[in-house]
Amino acid sequence: MTEEVLLRGCLSKDPLAQQELYQRYSPKMLSVCYRYAKSREDAEDMLQEGFIKIFTQINQFEHRGSLEGWMLRTVVHTCINHLKKYKKFNDHVDLIHAGNLVSNEEYLPGMLQAKQIIECIRQLPIGYRTVLNLYAIEGYSHKEIGKLLDIEESTSRSQYTRAKNILEDILVKKNILQEKKEKKKWLAPIGG
Repeated sequence: MTEEVLLRGCLSKDPLAQQELYQRYSPKMLSVCYRYAKSREDAEDMLQEGFIKIFTQINQFEHRGSLEGWMLRTVVHTCINHLKKYKKFNDHVDLIHAGNLVSNEEYLPGMLQAKQIIECIRQLPIGYRTVLNLYAIEGYSHKEIGKLLDIEESTSRSQYTRAKNILEDILVKKNILQEKKEKKKWLAPIGG
């Protein structure tokens, strides 16, 4: 079934088209939810909420970009709203550390597996993890993150920098990253 046929079926609330859309995209969307969630159960809840929104709001898809991209944005927003709803997002940065933060692009061995990074990212406090995901992985600007999370743009920048520093410590402790040996940029945002 082509994406266009699938879209038409979902617009007419055809259960078979909805099932096909879910089966086709749920694994990828679950991995997105998993980056924001504290547990697999939270990720599954976020996924379920995300697909409910997708099915109820699919008529808002304006054919600007791909359906998958629109679904991804819907799921990311659902994850953020889920975190806010259940007060799992801490919107402040530890100001004691914020003044000492240095934004230094660090070093990542080329052979590092994505799964290892995701597991290490999941160890970050939820606020840091959320900003890191939105900026480095989803490609949002700090201004957009500020609006999305109802925080200051500077808080987003501070949380991102702190998240990178904490993540580097975790990677070093797990012997995934060698301390400052190879000079390669890592965790640069997708868009730049």
